[in-house]
Amino acid sequence: MPLWSSSQRSWKLGQDTVGASSQLPRQDYEALQERCLRDGCLFEDDTFPATLSSIGSGHLLQKLPGHLQWRRPRNCTSTPTSILPRPKGWICARGCDCWFLAALQALTLHQDILSQVVPLNQSFTENYAGIFQFRFWHFGRWVPVVIDDRLPVNEAGQLVFVSSIFKNLFWGALLEKAYAKLCGSYEDLQRGQVSDALLDFTGGVTVTIKLAEAPGNLWDILTRATYGRTLIGCQTHSGNERVLENGLVDGHAYTLIGIRKVTCHHKPEYLVKLRNPWGMVEWKGDWSDSSSTWELLSPKEKMVLLRKKDDGEFWMTLQDFKVHFKLLVICKLTPGLLNHEVGQKWSYTAQEGRWEKGTTAGGPIKLHHARDTFWRNPQFLLSVWRPRESRMFLMPCSVLVSLLQKPRHRHRNRKPHLAIGFYLFRFYDDQKKLPPEFFLQNKPLSFPEAFLPEKEVSQELWLEPGTYLIVPCTSEAWQESEFVLRVFSRKHIFYEIGSNTGVVFSKCPEINAAQLQRILNQLTWSGLGSSQPLFSLDACQGILALLDLNASGTVSIQEFRDLWKQLMLYQAVFHKQDSNQSGCLNCSQLQAAMKGAGIVLSDDICLLMLIRYGGPKLQMDFVSFVLLMLRAEKTESVFQNLTQDGKGIYLQKPEQVTWPSPLPKDGELAFSSVMGGTSKSLAEGMDPEGEDLDQQ
Repeated sequence: MPLWSSSQRSWKLGQDTVGASSQLPRQDYEALQERCLRDGCLFEDDTFPATLSSIGSGHLLQKLPGHLQWRRPRNCTSTPTSILPRPKGWICARGCDCWFLAALQALTLHQDILSQVVPLNQSFTENYAGIFQFRFWHFGRWVPVVIDDRLPVNEAGQLVFVSSIFKNLFWGALLEKAYAKLCGSYEDLQRGQVSDALLDFTGGVTVTIKLAEAPGNLWDILTRATYGRTLIGCQTHSGNERVLENGLVDGHAYTLIGIRKVTCHHKPEYLVKLRNPWGMVEWKGDWSDSSSTWELLSPKEKMVLLRKKDDGEFWMTLQDFKVHFKLLVICKLTPGLLNHEVGQKWSYTAQEGRWEKGTTAGGPIKLHHARDTFWRNPQFLLSVWRPRESRMFLMPCSVLVSLLQKPRHRHRNRKPHLAIGFYLFRFYDDQKKLPPEFFLQNKPLSFPEAFLPEKEVSQELWLEPGTYLIVPCTSEAWQESEFVLRVFSRKHIFYEIGSNTGVVFSKCPEINAAQLQRILNQLTWSGLGSSQPLFSLDACQGILALLDLNASGTVSIQEFRDLWKQLMLYQAVFHKQDSNQSGCLNCSQLQAAMKGAGIVLSDDICLLMLIRYGGPKLQMDFVSFVLLMLRAEKTESVFQNLTQDGKGIYLQKPEQVTWPSPLPKDGELAFSSVMGGTSKSLAEGMDPEGEDLDQQ
């Protein structure tokens, strides 16, 4: 039975579930805490009760002590602390969720990320009501998980699962309970991959490297990962967590916490530093704590690296690491990790989908098969192009694609993951879902070498600017599941073909201002929420004036397609900065939005643009933002085409009437030269493409 003061009343919350895949209760942490404080009680969470049902129903129950109890930290020690988890402070019992704890220890190396998962404003003293909240990235969104602080203990009052070597630290155990609630039960944490927990802690993209097939530049990858914003875990070869003669544990997860290149016998030796989540049991080979190989180093380097403690931390060579470990898992918080695009800005888009038996669960390609149903799978259009600052270097575009499958049961381990993957095709057609003939006549540019039964599969692609088709699928037809497809790149548009995107391309060969107005106002701008824009005829005439290269007063279908790509980008950056969903941007928001679209403005120039294009309250709506962005893009293009010396443009009188179109008002020519990169370059140390010189 739970152990707490009988004089304290407990307020219980009933079920109110939402979401088919996770069925997490909708619980308001602040409201629950306030009510408990007002009523003088400690919170009890009936959605994840302090009973065996929260532990599980299978083999885990047989491992636990016969007299399992539930206690709050205040009943385990007189001084529970609110200090965040330390990298070396957490251990787990053998046979328990080492993969979770290995990921947790990687998380503690990044305190800023950890504070997103473990909110800082929670304490065992101030406003304590026995209620805590954690956040996990759950298939495209950050999900708050509320728990009470009753934890499973044995008869001696010791925590059964994750615990700390510091007896007054409970954050790891509370985080584990919240994660168990997210996954279904404690038993659902008994089997898992480090990559799963790293993904749920960060929302990053996980890359799993099979060490038996490791690339030749593995050390370079580890170097960039270690010194970048990444979390790294690894796993030994399959087994039953048996301690081997060499000190490693088979079927076990570890955290990679460091690397070091040293010199031995006048040649380099590459070392990796690992940590066993048990907090003990270490490698016994070369470069272990008791190894004689340390004598090959200088006394100073030996003193810096060697710590003779049975704390679960140890060094080993990269070669031994590749031999004795099976998987290396890198969770990338910066998509450009595996290439050399350091410090570059990436954009991100996610789309949800579903494989449904009989309709959209088409399975893989089966060439020359009479019943090939691959074409039934959801189809996603991806358009990529080089950012402005990269157009002078004709390099392919780096694109990172991540496919996540949602759990098919409330308990994550009740139904195993399906084997999943995705195909990539070059695409030249319009917005209709493609028929079977397309896939018979076109070979994929990329396809799964093997379908993997993982929560996430990802691949980094190098694509020429253009339009592509991504088709996610399962390894067999008619297998049902929900999924999230994510794309990271420097600049792209990404959406599902055949979904309600609101894109309607006119069948007329040319589109005039009135037709453009009707098309734009009929669209559903999903990224702008309730603040749907209204394009006036004058605004559409202004758009045509900027796009109409042959002075016909119209644009072609292809020109409209190009315009649509720009509008989708503008919508994304506008929505990102319109944090209060007012439908307007202030000066700082406008500056950030334009930077997100690749244009950097000084404070003064940004204010000037707001005065010129914004409303009387110095705020800019989406329509005005579109006109400003199109003019900025056009002006830069004109400047680059007309400048003879890179410093200015010299116009004849007839040209001044039409450039930029329509006739600029006072101060606008200054803006035009700024957009072209002249005044801005000289005044602010910018290059003509609008980037800080010290960032290139």
